Amino acid sequence: MKLAIDIQNLTKYYRGYDKPAVDRVSVGIEEGSIFGLLGPNGAGKTTLIRILCGLLPPTTGEVTIGGFSLKHDLPEIRKIIGVVPQEIALYPSLTARENLMVFGGICGLKGDNLRNRIDQLLKIFGLEKSQGMQISRYSGGMKRRLNLMVGLLHNPRILILDEPTVGVDVQSKNVIIENLFAINHAGTTIVYTSHYLEEAETLCSCLAIIDEGCIITRGSMDDIRKENNSDARLEDLFLELTGKNVRD
Repeated sequence: MKLAIDIQNLTKYYRGYDKPAVDRVSVGIEEGSIFGLLGPNGAGKTTLIRILCGLLPPTTGEVTIGGFSLKHDLPEIRKIIGVVPQEIALYPSLTARENLMVFGGICGLKGDNLRNRIDQLLKIFGLEKSQGMQISRYSGGMKRRLNLMVGLLHNPRILILDEPTVGVDVQSKNVIIENLFAINHAGTTIVYTSHYLEEAETLCSCLAIIDEGCIITRGSMDDIRKENNSDARLEDLFLELTGKNVRD
C-alpha cells in the first residue's frame, strides 16, 4: 500500500487553550483513494486540513505528502497539491477566464499550456459561454465550479477539498461529483470534507470520523459498519459515534 499522505502523531494546540484541537492523530491516506474526513463542528477537521495545506504549523507530529516532509519540503508539496477552500477564493471584479489566468500564473503555468488547460476546464465544467462574465454576476453554483477549477489548473497529484458542494444547486453538484470521480479515476488522490454524509458515503472509498481532535473510526463503509456491529447508514452511525447534541 503506497500512501499519498502519512500523518503520524499529529497534535495542534492553539494559544490560550489547554485542550488540543488535534490530538495525536495518526492516519495514512492511500494513493488513488477518495478519503473523506468527517466530523461535527469544532471536531478538528478544519485544523487538520489547514495543517495539510501548509497554512498552519502543527505543535508536534510529522506529515509526509507525496513523499515530501511537510516540515522541510513545503515548496515541493505546494507543487503537487491542489487546494479548494470552502470559502469562494476568487476575484469578483474579474471574469472567469481572467481569474484562471491569474491563478494559473501563480501556479507557474503560462502561454499555450495555460490557455489550453483553461479551455479544457471551462468545457468540462460548463462555463465556456460565461467565461467572459464578471464573477460578481455568477450564481453560487457557478462560483463553486470555478473555485474547483482553480484548484485543478496545475493537474495536482493530491486534491484537498473543504465542503466543495456546499450551497450549490443540484445540477452544479452533479457536475462537481461526476468530475471528482473522473479526476480520481485518472489517478488523483482526493481528501474531502463535508457535512453532506449521504454524499460522502457515495463518493469516498475510505472515511475517517474525527471528534474532539481524535480519529474515532476509519476505513471503508463496510469496515466501519463491522467495527461498530451495525448495518446503519453513515448518518446514523455518525450520530451514534459523535452524539446528537448540537455543536456550535
